[in-house]
Amino acid sequence: MPDASSPMRSLDRSLDVLDVLQRAGGPLRLSDVAERAGLTLPTASRILAALQARGYVAAEGRRFRPGPSVLAMAHSFLISDPLVAAARPVMQELSASTGLTSSLYERVGFDRVLVARVDGRAPLRYELPIGRRLPLHLGAGKAIAVDLDEDGLVGLADHLGRHPDPSGVPFSREALVDDLDALRRNGYHISSGERAVGVVALSVPVRTPAGELLGALSVAAPEEAVDVEELRGRAAELNRAAYAIAESHSRGR
Repeated sequence: MPDASSPMRSLDRSLDVLDVLQRAGGPLRLSDVAERAGLTLPTASRILAALQARGYVAAEGRRFRPGPSVLAMAHSFLISDPLVAAARPVMQELSASTGLTSSLYERVGFDRVLVARVDGRAPLRYELPIGRRLPLHLGAGKAIAVDLDEDGLVGLADHLGRHPDPSGVPFSREALVDDLDALRRNGYHISSGERAVGVVALSVPVRTPAGELLGALSVAAPEEAVDVEELRGRAAELNRAAYAIAESHSRGR
């Protein structure tokens, strides 16, 4: 058990504070940061001051939010991540041929993060910026959750209890297990209004030739632009695109 004052403990606490600010969706008071990170007020204040000095936190009066150094770190990720580099040309071709918006997600803990997107001809009704953190139990998240074992499902339920999805969609373990079983059988998942009303999407896992799960690839459109059966007919094409991404990623390692 590391000492409470050890460098690793301090690092963990600093990352907890950054995670709280990233999830907040707006500036937070010191007391809110401390409560959500499970810290005392003096500890939270010291961490915020250290992060602010390096630009990872910005202050607006007595409220705090992520600072510009976070964006610089994100930029470094986007230009260096081998999966994103492998996916870009494949996704551009995919969206050009299907007219659908293609998205690539990578897993972060019990969430997924949008790391690449190419818009289709029919724009989606909502803005989803690169870097957005989304749940695993809805939409394309299931193409990542497909490898969760029993302990993983328990961990996901606990995570969602602490960080409920903003859409308000409740977590149903039984429904998720059924969808994951179907995804394993079919090789894809089709969602209709699961995470965003009026949007249909087709999602598949992205795996290395050895079977390692790298992320999830999806195509989506407003429901008036494409129907479920048309999406189902795109499943083989989407799986080929996912395979091409994984192959390129493996060659680039």
